[in-house]
Amino acid sequence: MSSTWGHVAGVIIVMMMTIFIGIWVWAWRKRHKPVFDRMAQLPLEDEDADIETRVNAKGDRS
Repeated sequence: MSSTWGHVAGVIIVMMMTIFIGIWVWAWRKRHKPVFDRMAQLPLEDEDADIETRVNAKGDRS
């Protein structure tokens, strides 16, 4: 393997690390916290809404 491939591989690794760190910093910014907190609650709300829908559907059939 030539030294050129080693340099190319090194440049690609540095670029990938930079992209990863950039995404990590973006995700941990304070202005994203309210949005992420809201998205974290969505599965719980869907479950509550699904249970409520089932209860209402059973009550309508009686």
